[in-house]
Amino acid sequence: MSRYESASHVFYRCQYHIVWTPKYRYKILKGQVGKELYRSIYIFCSMKKCVVVELNVQIDHVHWW
Repeated sequence: MSRYESASHVFYRCQYHIVWTPKYRYKILKGQVGKELYRSIYIFCSMKKCVVVELNVQIDHVHWW
């Protein structure tokens, strides 16, 4: 699988690195909340036809590419 997408006359790669934190960086993303957030990000990205390259849910922030 190539890292580049293609259209009729172009090859492109559009990649974002998103870091999200709860207000005041409270440590609330653990247990069931973290699992639900992980699942919700994958569902949202599939609805928007995006590909999640990497997803990391910590107890006080989330990284995804």
